[in-house]
Amino acid sequence: MKCPFCGHLETQVVETRVSEEADFVRRRRQCSHCEKRFTTYERPDVSFPAVVKKDGRRVDYVLALRKRPVSTEQVDTAIERIEEKLLNLGTREVPATRLGEMVMRELKKLDKVAYIRFASVYRSFEDIDEFRALVDEVRK
Repeated sequence: MKCPFCGHLETQVVETRVSEEADFVRRRRQCSHCEKRFTTYERPDVSFPAVVKKDGRRVDYVLALRKRPVSTEQVDTAIERIEEKLLNLGTREVPATRLGEMVMRELKKLDKVAYIRFASVYRSFEDIDEFRALVDEVRK
């Protein structure tokens, strides 16, 4: 590991700690040249499939839940479930429609308003009756 202070290529690990969730490793290192210490973090590098949109564009996988009374933990758990499903697909790409359905299932569990917001954009409703049918479905 290259020293961020002097650029020397030899550093030693002086302390290693695993995070509480065991999802990364924190290492304290010391440069053998300037003897300054710095911290590095080691995380797994996981490749999620690209999302293929209807028009053929490929975009990175992103999930957003904005301005709703849902805890960060709930959102993180929903994202983890979606990401686990994506990883289990074992493909390099996933159609946006398939990802959209996964997101809608998770949103429906988390927050009905967020689900309706997402579905109204995702399904491109043509008239108010389609929107009303969705709201009625959620009320049941």
